[in-house]
Amino acid sequence: AGMVDAVVSATGSVHFGPAVAIAEIQRVEHTAAPRWVWWTQETPTRLAVAGVRPTRCWDLDAVHRLIHGGWRAGPARTWAATHGLDTESVPVVVPDDLFSSMAESEHNDPDHPVRADGYLDPAWLDGGWRASAARLASDALLALDVYRLQRDQLEELDDRPAAAATARSESAAALLAVELGEDGLPIDRTRAEQIVASFVGPRPHDVTEERRLTAERDDVVLSHLPADLRGGVDLRNPASVKSLLRRAGIEVDDTRAWRLEQLRHDHPVVDALLAWRKAERIATTFGYRWLDEHVGDDGRLRGSWTSSDGAAGRMTATAGLHNLPTDLRPAVAAAPGHRFVRADLGQIEPRILAAVSGDAALAQATLEADMYAPVAQRLGVSREVAKVAVLGAMYGQTTGHGAAALHGLEGAYPVAMRYLTDAATSAEAGRDLRTRGGRRIAMSGGDDPSTNDRDRRSRAAARGRYGRNAMVQGAAAEFFKMWAVVARARLPVNAQIVLCLHDELLVHTPADLAADVAEIIDGALQETAARWREPELRTDVRFVADTSVIARWSDAK
Repeated sequence: AGMVDAVVSATGSVHFGPAVAIAEIQRVEHTAAPRWVWWTQETPTRLAVAGVRPTRCWDLDAVHRLIHGGWRAGPARTWAATHGLDTESVPVVVPDDLFSSMAESEHNDPDHPVRADGYLDPAWLDGGWRASAARLASDALLALDVYRLQRDQLEELDDRPAAAATARSESAAALLAVELGEDGLPIDRTRAEQIVASFVGPRPHDVTEERRLTAERDDVVLSHLPADLRGGVDLRNPASVKSLLRRAGIEVDDTRAWRLEQLRHDHPVVDALLAWRKAERIATTFGYRWLDEHVGDDGRLRGSWTSSDGAAGRMTATAGLHNLPTDLRPAVAAAPGHRFVRADLGQIEPRILAAVSGDAALAQATLEADMYAPVAQRLGVSREVAKVAVLGAMYGQTTGHGAAALHGLEGAYPVAMRYLTDAATSAEAGRDLRTRGGRRIAMSGGDDPSTNDRDRRSRAAARGRYGRNAMVQGAAAEFFKMWAVVARARLPVNAQIVLCLHDELLVHTPADLAADVAEIIDGALQETAARWREPELRTDVRFVADTSVIARWSDAK
């Protein structure tokens, strides 16, 4: 019932108190392996802290986000959405005064959570639900009501028969996100500090020393210019950096890293600037302060995980877990007597495109470990050009390198290209999309009437590019999360998933189980692929992963 202060059965019997609740949850989980229903991640968070790992669940927030899109959820909004109420008008707790008390008196009965207008009472949601055993029971039954209504809504998505299965895996992914935050990523702190020191120098003793070290790093870049040209340069300001490069005889439209990489040999200041940027990122984002804040005494890096980014549905994390620099990967190290099993999905988005579009010819290409090779052969181009063309088609890039081959794709794989074009056309027109698993990709809302035609066309084109990619990326996120939660269900109890990075799983396991865990991960991929072939996919698409047993994350090839 909301949080772990009681366990309430479907019949309404209550087992009250945190200790009793945890013991009862463990007993029921062990004997019946039920599907637990909860409102928010607050419940599994408390369970994870208590060491309880439910087998199956239904997360009302996660399913709400699947059905309605976006990130905003919570019991008030989820209840309103399932009961056909305006989610933008959910009542909130307001400060007590004469007028608010009079207004609330029309709705507020502390023992009846549903107001006369159909919304949940905000005072109930603010803690009123936990005041007594009877209220806890009522709150559990409200959750059960929403669960049933969500299942009905999923069944109404006639053209998305996989939606119900996706709701279950999305719920399990939300549970996994909680466990990832609780367990943390193993870090060799000594090695991490050595790496940081190699970029920014030793740990400063105070702010004055930190400023001195910062100035010294800046001077390394500026020293490549004559003294009379160094004044007024701020390396943290792109406009100032453009001025710096101009003084060195280099004209650029912008100072993006890929552009500077092409100019690395034109002047030594460019090479120095690129090295400075890497050190600056370490110093400001992944330096000593970051280690102190996010790495615990147990040597685990912890951040907050979410199972859906609110757009196409990818998992995200804070504390640098999703954008850790490659240079710091040697510090991600398995504990003594343990290993990592690392598995990375290969060419997942084009394989997903073949599956969701039902293009038999593209599905045939996925039977190869490197699917770009048969695509290149069919188009009569190099593998690299074929790869650029396929990615360009999914991202709406129709010019530049691979543009000619892109036209060839339309003839070679017309079903897949039509799938992308239809998504783009709908998005351009402001029509919402739904992924293969039923996630709503919001495209409606319309343009500001005051917007001129040119801006409207530009925004429509941007929606089209986003829409075509979101349909593939969103389905890929659904596939990845299903793979992750199937693996979670199959792993031995002493093996943990410790990182979900886009298309990559990292599992921490005792060394003597590593080979078995690697087989389990590969088996989970095949199980996920088999589940994806049902109930509506007509093509046999092969999914592959590069799996290895390693001691440090940097050992992965």
